[in-house]
Amino acid sequence: MLFTIMGATGHTGGRIARRLLAEGHRVRAIGRRKGALAALARAGAEALAGDANDPAFLARAFAGADACYVLLAADMSAEDYGAAQDRMGEAVCMALRETRVPRVVALGSLGADQRHHPIGLIAGLRRQDERLRRLPGASVCLLRPASFFENVLPQLQVAVHRGSIADAIDADLPIPMVATHDVAEAAVRHLVHDDWRGTVVRELLGPRDLTHTELASIACKALGWPRLRYVRLPYEAMAEALVAVGASASFAHLYVETAHAINARRLEPMRGRTPENTTPTSFEAFMREVAASGAIGGNTAGAARSRA
Repeated sequence: MLFTIMGATGHTGGRIARRLLAEGHRVRAIGRRKGALAALARAGAEALAGDANDPAFLARAFAGADACYVLLAADMSAEDYGAAQDRMGEAVCMALRETRVPRVVALGSLGADQRHHPIGLIAGLRRQDERLRRLPGASVCLLRPASFFENVLPQLQVAVHRGSIADAIDADLPIPMVATHDVAEAAVRHLVHDDWRGTVVRELLGPRDLTHTELASIACKALGWPRLRYVRLPYEAMAEALVAVGASASFAHLYVETAHAINARRLEPMRGRTPENTTPTSFEAFMREVAASGAIGGNTAGAARSRA
């Protein structure tokens, strides 16, 4: 069987590609830069570098595949973030229609369901879900994970110097979060097995809901830091902080819209937490792996004492 994997150098696509190769499957790994795909090529993947906004390139990448993993790359610097999502989403679906791939597993987001009109960063993913549902003859699995554990890592890099992590989410609001390892496992299962038909939705919520205060405490313990605070930023301040690190005003606006919806409990699972949408990897286990890898350097001892 041949599997085409978009975003093969990213958090989910990379894990999926490596797992499929380890199981002996043929993998066509696609990404923006040839050099970044070199490790997968050495592991046996067919590597294709190109522009995911180009339907002709994607059609070449999808041609002959038994199943594809597709996503919308997040370009936080895009001047009009929603329009950029739509361009890529339309290119993906145009290529899938042309090549008639029989099974498609698509990365979306928690909250892109039919009960309400999603806003913020979720809205573009909802529009893509609707395009994928209209693909003729294809079975489509819509993965809807909660926020990734990995999204905390850039904040922890900043915390090395500042002694705190910051976001616009209420400090003591429990929310679902999930490891990309578990997202990849779900994707591989639906790519490889053909015991499903039509359109299926799979929410992925992690093992339990966590507050940002808990995230800071767990990260602090795993990294051996004496103290790590969580600071809840006002929405305007959060938008300014994102722009300061290279995000467009469009992305920043959509990000804080999303945060506001989370705080208002408008981005909830369709049926609450169930055994089917609960995944095994804990944030504690994730942070132990991060600590062992040395991905987060430094120590916040001095910064924490200066703010105590």
